[in-house]
Formats: sequence, C-alpha cells, structure tokens
Amino acid sequence: MIKQLLAGVALAAAALCTPAQAQGYPSKPVNIVVPFAPGGATDIMTRLLAERLSKRLGQPVIVENKPGAGTMIASEFVAKAPADGHTVLMAASSLGIAPSLYSKVNYDPVKSFAPISLVASVVHVLEVHPSVPVKTVGELIAWLKANPGKANYGSVGAGTSTHLESELFNTMAGVKMVHVPYKGSAPALTDLVGGSLQVMFDAWASSGPFVKDGKTRLLAVTTAQRSKILPDVPTVAESGLPGYEAMPWLGLLAPAGTPDAVVKKFHDELIEVLKEQPVQEKFHSLGLDIIGNNPQEFAEFIKKDITKWAKVIQETGAKAN
Repeated sequence: MIKQLLAGVALAAAALCTPAQAQGYPSKPVNIVVPFAPGGATDIMTRLLAERLSKRLGQPVIVENKPGAGTMIASEFVAKAPADGHTVLMAASSLGIAPSLYSKVNYDPVKSFAPISLVASVVHVLEVHPSVPVKTVGELIAWLKANPGKANYGSVGAGTSTHLESELFNTMAGVKMVHVPYKGSAPALTDLVGGSLQVMFDAWASSGPFVKDGKTRLLAVTTAQRSKILPDVPTVAESGLPGYEAMPWLGLLAPAGTPDAVVKKFHDELIEVLKEQPVQEKFHSLGLDIIGNNPQEFAEFIKKDITKWAKVIQETGAKAN
C-alpha cells in the first residue's frame, strides 16, 4: 500500500513538473544543428526560422553547421545532446535512409529522437534532355522500354535522394536507366544540358533556371500531391506511374526524452513562424513547400519513410559513395 502511495506521489510530481519545465523553457540559447555546410537552402531556411524563433522564445536561437558523413555527424551529435530542448536537429531525409546504406550508424532514427515537426518538403522534379521525344511520364516509360539501356540518368551522388528516387522509378516502371553519380547537382545538370544524360531527378531550386531557359524539359514533380510552387506541373503518379511518390524532407527533432511540454512549446512557436508571409515567400524561393505537422504525425511519417527507402535499397542494391 505504501509503495502504491509513493508511486502515485511520484506520478503526480512528474505531471506537475512537465508544465514547469515548459514555463522555464528556454532558459538559455537554443542551438539548431544543420547537417549541411553554410550557404545552402537548408542553412538559409534554418537561419530564417532561427531569427523568427528567437523573438518568440525570448532567447537567442543559434544555427550550428555540422556537415559530413551523409548527415550522420549532426544526427549523432543531437542524439547524444541533453534532452532539454536546447539542442535540436534540422534533419533531412537521410536521417532514416542512412541505417540502410551504412554498416555503422550511431543513432536510431526513431528511438534516438523526439519529433517536433516536419517543416517542409524539398520540391524535386523529373526532367529530360530536350532530345528525348516525350512530354509525359507515360511517354517516357514507353520510350525507355523501346530503347533499353540507352538512357543514362544523373544523381547528385550514390545513395542520395536523387539516386533512390530514380531507382524507385526504375523498379516501379519496369525500366532500366543507367546510373551516373556526380558530386553535386551542378556537374550533373551540365551533362544533362549537354546531352550525355537523358534523364534526371533533381531539386527544383537547382534545375528551375535550366527548365525556364528551355535547356531541359520538365515532366513532373515527385510528391504525391502537386507542389504549391509548381501547381500546373503534374505529379509522376498522375502523369503515367500511379503510386509513385518521393518526398525529400526537412524537419526538426529533439533528443529522445525531451519533455513533451517542451516539444509542444517549440512546435507551437514554430507553426506560428511558418504562417508568416515573408517566411512562406522565402521558402518558396528556395524550392521548399511548407508542411508544419504535429509531433505525432511527424513520428509516423518517419517510420513509413524508413520502411519505404529500406525496401528500395534492398531491392536495388543501392550503395552510398
């Protein structure tokens, strides 16, 4: 009986403690760790959010860049940080893909983190060289089947989202394009424009100028729904490959064990920032569609994303650089 009473007191104390932790949060500067080098779209986006969040949270919000190892350096750093909400990760899709690509990953993409919100999707597109005589995904699949082994596709590196998106396309469409990996989007786009590549999945932010200049032909966006940035462009699924979906993403995660009330406070302030018109305009200019879901929805999304890409990697034998 005494043990039960003590247990009840402990639970009551814990329940009272959680709101108190949220009321005192943040008690010092908050660090958002970015797994990429300064200057890219993710870094720019995060710095914009940090500036706005600092005003709402009443503490400096500092962006800390920790690039390298397929984003695993940053992910491991945050996974091992104190679970108090003062160190969070701007995670990318690679968070959940890494365990299927690398033999050793020092974090668990589900168990090591407390999801805050899926912030945005990175708008990716399917494009072809103008010499390829197609205007829809259905026509592309027919052309690839009529010309087996003649189409090369470029990616920004083995094991990256553009590589896996292309292999998912190969598998679902029953075609076989030849993979040519590059170190980044710029050299791949150069070869696509030059004609040595016929097909490419890429971020709209980098491919947009080439599409607008007529140097490449845009066929579709990779997401399940049309992009707010490109509302007139069909999805791969509606343009000829039903069921296809690939959505590179960016989202905020805290270390596992961070109090729910702290996660909620960060989430609620973030959602308010994402509603601001200047923020929305900047995101669109960076090729990002804002999402801003809740922690539970983000947690479920991560689990499904891990399962999806693990299957693609297993079926295709995709490997990282």
